[in-house]
Amino acid sequence: MARARQGDEQAFRNLVERYESTVAATVIGMLGAGPEAEDVGQETFIRFYRALHQFRGEAAVGTYLTRIAINLSLNALKRRRRRRLYLFSRDEPMHPVREPAVDERRPLEDGIDGAVLQHALHTLSPPFRSVVVLRLVEGYSTRETAEILGIPTGTVLSRLARAQRKLRAVLAPWFRDEGRGS
Repeated sequence: MARARQGDEQAFRNLVERYESTVAATVIGMLGAGPEAEDVGQETFIRFYRALHQFRGEAAVGTYLTRIAINLSLNALKRRRRRRLYLFSRDEPMHPVREPAVDERRPLEDGIDGAVLQHALHTLSPPFRSVVVLRLVEGYSTRETAEILGIPTGTVLSRLARAQRKLRAVLAPWFRDEGRGS
């Protein structure tokens, strides 16, 4: 970190390589895979580079980058929503625009396909989705999630519980269809 602050490009490159998978997982969890997520991932590291001199080390580098990625993802979701509203006339009924699917269709440990999980995540509003991505996908503790999002731990727990109920309801038909029960 000290070498990167002093302008050592290789040191910064090493930081990017070390944390790019963490940033990518966070951004894809929030936005889905695609060009928008790639742009937000790149912008995360650009913002990090510009703020190197301001980074005090109070949080781990990964936590700091995740906070940037979450904030940029939330901004992208707001822009996405504004674009959708702009595209539809007030006289026409609004039909939901499908979220981008995950490119990789690898089964997860519990047997849920990655695309199914991505679809389920996108049924959550951004405040709930960010808690689920950080807590359940990225594995941050409740306290770390609260710090990254700048909200109380009780709010994290409340949003997580509500999000899990919604995810269970969204995923229940998939389990029934597969004969797995819920």
